[in-house]
Amino acid sequence: MSIATTLKAGLKTRILAGLALGALAGAMLLGAPARAQDLTMWSWRQEDKAAYAKLIAAFRKQHPDINVKFEAFEAANYNTVLSTALAGGTGPDIVQARSYGTLGVGKPDYLVPLDKSAVPELSNFPDSALAAETMRADGKLYAVPLASQTMLIIYNKELFEKAGVTPPGTWDELVTVSKTLKDKGITPFGNGTATAWQNETIVGALLSSQIGKAFEQDVLAGKADFTDPRFVGALTKLDEIKTYFAPNFSGVDYAASQQLFATGRAAMFAGGSFEIANFLRQNPKLKLGLFASPVAKAGDPRLVALYYDGGYAINAASKNKDAALKFLRFLGTPEFGTLFSNELQNISPIKGVAFENPLLKEVSTLNQSAMSYIMLVNFRYQEPSGSVLLQAGVQKMLAGKATPAEIGAEITKGIATYYPPFRK
Repeated sequence: MSIATTLKAGLKTRILAGLALGALAGAMLLGAPARAQDLTMWSWRQEDKAAYAKLIAAFRKQHPDINVKFEAFEAANYNTVLSTALAGGTGPDIVQARSYGTLGVGKPDYLVPLDKSAVPELSNFPDSALAAETMRADGKLYAVPLASQTMLIIYNKELFEKAGVTPPGTWDELVTVSKTLKDKGITPFGNGTATAWQNETIVGALLSSQIGKAFEQDVLAGKADFTDPRFVGALTKLDEIKTYFAPNFSGVDYAASQQLFATGRAAMFAGGSFEIANFLRQNPKLKLGLFASPVAKAGDPRLVALYYDGGYAINAASKNKDAALKFLRFLGTPEFGTLFSNELQNISPIKGVAFENPLLKEVSTLNQSAMSYIMLVNFRYQEPSGSVLLQAGVQKMLAGKATPAEIGAEITKGIATYYPPFRK
């Protein structure tokens, strides 16, 4: 190459470089967006990864300058992994927190407190949902609610039709339906009791209408405890219907219970609304129906048991709080709630959500007449927790090792160690 050619090439390179620098300077003067901000979000729900990719894509249409990376951990270890990271001043920008008490993070210092001035979208939630994401230690709100879960009875429409039965309204009707199913060779309930937490679920699903809102209110007001005839009487009903549970139910664990129902070998399942998606994933051909816990007599208030299942919070150590706040605001919109519900087949508590799945729409309607999932919501903050006491007690009662009255007394005695109204 000649010297002249080399000089021309060098001149051309310098001109192009100058033009590029000029363009960059001009873009900066015009306020062009800088490099996209990267947010991380941690969750315990590994099965939701594909759905969150779609949810995050919807957010990025409005905020193309913000990336969100969804990272999920094994559910049983999530609280430990998260609290360890937060204690060390690290962790994600967006925390998928638990509900009630400490929100699964230990103490308030690790999260950014929220209010309606910072997140106006909080007005889209019922007060009960916001209360679930309030830290017990200081009474402040720290997370945008994620989902609600409802305890009810799911049934197989084809098996009901085959047996010539319809969803019961009263407890006596439930017993009749169960007997008819069993007489026709169909297992009435797929439920077993070997997995402890399932015993609490069974109580919420089957007995809420028997226990009643008034009982819960009286307990919280210090006017009643778990020896109350309303609670003991409900446990007595449960003890009577155990004969219609899965064969050898005391040895049947959660996975086996699910399989019994999902494969069409049991007609009913007393559980949570979260089971709907599980059952349809296992068997898309299932034709499912729902009903709330039966009442003692026609005309009594019919109830489901409800709790709120997690929320979205901002890590106090995050270096991207402004971007994280934009993401949290999106997570409180009806647009997000609708996408969330229809992608994950779960109930968003956001007002104005449009459910595509008629079963979710039905759950949402049932939620209008609900009491709390009593132990998780009210007595899971100190040891022994109400949940542990109830789960162990029901397991023992259904195995024939204790009476309903004895279980009510044991629960009351355990909670009384930290709940003053029960100390008499």
